[in-house]
Amino acid sequence: MSGLRRIALSTGITMAVAEAGPADAPPVILLHGFPESHRTWAKLAPLLGDRFRLIMPDLRGFGQSDRPQDVEAYATDTLIADLFALADACGVDRFVLVGHDWGGAIAWAAALREAGAKTGPRVERLAIINSPHPWIFQKSLIEDAGQRAASQYITAFRTPGMEAAVEAMGIDRFFDKSFGAHVDLATIDPAERAASIADWSRPGALTAMFNWYRASHLVVPPPVVTVPVPDWVLRLAPRINVPLRIIWGLDDKALLPVQLEKIGEVGDDVEIFPLKGVGHFAPWQAPQAVADALAPFLEAAQVATGAPS
Repeated sequence: MSGLRRIALSTGITMAVAEAGPADAPPVILLHGFPESHRTWAKLAPLLGDRFRLIMPDLRGFGQSDRPQDVEAYATDTLIADLFALADACGVDRFVLVGHDWGGAIAWAAALREAGAKTGPRVERLAIINSPHPWIFQKSLIEDAGQRAASQYITAFRTPGMEAAVEAMGIDRFFDKSFGAHVDLATIDPAERAASIADWSRPGALTAMFNWYRASHLVVPPPVVTVPVPDWVLRLAPRINVPLRIIWGLDDKALLPVQLEKIGEVGDDVEIFPLKGVGHFAPWQAPQAVADALAPFLEAAQVATGAPS
C-alpha cells in the first residue's frame, strides 16, 4: 500500500488517499467505516493489489483528510459527491465500489441513487462488508428489540458534548471501548492502536467523526418506546441493478443477523457470503476470507481506468 497522497476534490475538501496495484488495472474504490481510516484495508490490499488498482481514501472527517466541523458537511448527498469527485480526481470513470460500516452506508446510498438515474451507472459492481441496507436497518431499529438495543450507541454519539466525555475518559480508553466489544484487544497491532489514537487526537477529529451520526436521518428510538416507521421507509426502495456481493461476519455484535433477512431481495443479482467466527471488523479480522470472497467478484468486472466497459 502506497504512502498517503492528498487530493483536492471539487467538493471543497482535501482527501488523504492510499493506493495499491497497477495504475492501469481495473479500479476498485474501498470505503472504510467508523472509527477507522484507509488502514482498514492494510491486510487486504496485499491480497488483491496484484490484480486491481485499489483506491483507499480516508473519508471526510477521518484519518488525515479534512475535518469540517459543521454537521451539515456530513449530509449523505455531500458524502456521495465526495466519492464521485474522488473518482474524477483519480481519472476513473467506472469502478467497483467496496464499503464497510459507514463506508458501506455511502456505498449503498450511491448505488441506490444510481439505480434511479437515467444515465448508465459509474458503480459497475457493489460489494458490502457488514453494512446494512438502509431500508432494512431503519425498519429493524423500530421493529426488532435486539437491534434497537445494540444501536443505542448511535444516540450517545449524537449527544452534544460527547467529544468532551471522550477526552475526559481518555482517547486511549475510548479506543479500547470501541474495539474491545468486538475483538480481542491483544490481537490489535500496537502500531495500529497508536496510529488510530493519533488520528483521533487531531484537532476537531472527534467532532468530525461523530458528525457522521449526527447528520444521519436514521431514527433510533429508546428501548420500549413505540414510534412509527419513517415515511421514506414506507416508499419502495430502488432495486440495486448492478451485481451485488454481501460479505458478512456473522459474529457482528453491532449489526445483528436481522440485517440479512430479505437482503437477497434488494437487487437483481445478489450473492451473500457469510463468514462464521468473524465479527464486525472483517476486513482486518479475516482478510484472507474477505479476499477470497471479493477476488472472483472483482475479476468478473470488465472495467478499465477512464473508460466504460
